[in-house]
Amino acid sequence: MVTEQNVQQFSKQCENIFTQIRRDVIGQNDVVENTIIAMIAGGNVLLEGVPGVGKTRLVRTLGRVFDLPFSRIQFTPDLMPADVTGTNIIEKDDKGNSVYNFQPGPIFSNIILADEINRATPKTQSALLEAMQEHTVTVMGVSRKMAEPFFVLATQNPVEQDGTYPLPEAQMDRFMFKLLVPNPSLDELKAIVTMTQKTMAEVAEPACNGEQLLEMRTTANQLFVADEVLDYAMTLCSATHPDSQCASQAAKKYVRLGASPRAGQALISAAKVRALIKGRFNVSFEDLNVLAYPVLRHRMKMSFESVAERITPDDVITMIIDEVSKKFNLTKSENIEKTEEKKSKFGKKK
Repeated sequence: MVTEQNVQQFSKQCENIFTQIRRDVIGQNDVVENTIIAMIAGGNVLLEGVPGVGKTRLVRTLGRVFDLPFSRIQFTPDLMPADVTGTNIIEKDDKGNSVYNFQPGPIFSNIILADEINRATPKTQSALLEAMQEHTVTVMGVSRKMAEPFFVLATQNPVEQDGTYPLPEAQMDRFMFKLLVPNPSLDELKAIVTMTQKTMAEVAEPACNGEQLLEMRTTANQLFVADEVLDYAMTLCSATHPDSQCASQAAKKYVRLGASPRAGQALISAAKVRALIKGRFNVSFEDLNVLAYPVLRHRMKMSFESVAERITPDDVITMIIDEVSKKFNLTKSENIEKTEEKKSKFGKKK
């Protein structure tokens, strides 16, 4: 049961995390908040943006703020799966006999920065699939469990095509969020240049450890979700499928393949965390609408019509939200108001 004290403690902990991150990262507030939401919910994050917007710096800062072992893997075309997962090596024991000893790779850490992940070949990219989903690594028939909490935070450049390999759908689906990292505003750019002229050192301090992070995840999992809100979330996901009974007109025209069941799981898990960050006792329609973009944008396979008409996945998600909101008799102003009228099982309003 989530109590008022749990909510206050959760919000305070998150505020401490945000405060420390802001010491090293200027701007990108939405990206930072959504990354924290995904990590508390236990999901992996794909950060997409042009070079120099702070993707790698953000991930390094997260490693410091969460006080967790951090490992960076620079993905290149010649990187092999064993360079990621580790391999068995032959050594001599005390008696002079040859024995196999497992040499763990850089993936055996808590926070993994997969830098420029789309530069590695599909063979190497697939080395992450098991770790991202099951949190285990199998080498030569032996499965080894990863330390918890475990996250893969990957970066990629959306404009450079030479020497890159598109991520397969199976791997994209294992990312809870795909976050688009925008260019900084004029004021943010000035603040970045001013800060880096003084020092390039990262000064963020630990604000949360692994045990506290897992406790926050447990608290979020216990948060109440009203049936109507759950139905709304599942309808949003189902509406991305052009051949489903809930298919939206936008999906029928612009989408070839919709989101998987993982999208529904990710949407609810992340919405619970966002509700707690905002100091609420249960999930609102607003939480689902805001998080639908990072959850769904990379899980939809777009059609040729979308390319021809320059319709982005975010454009389709906006259309789907409008259509589903009308089905549930919601307007933009009612997304929050209607949820606030509902009382949670703890007898408190949102």
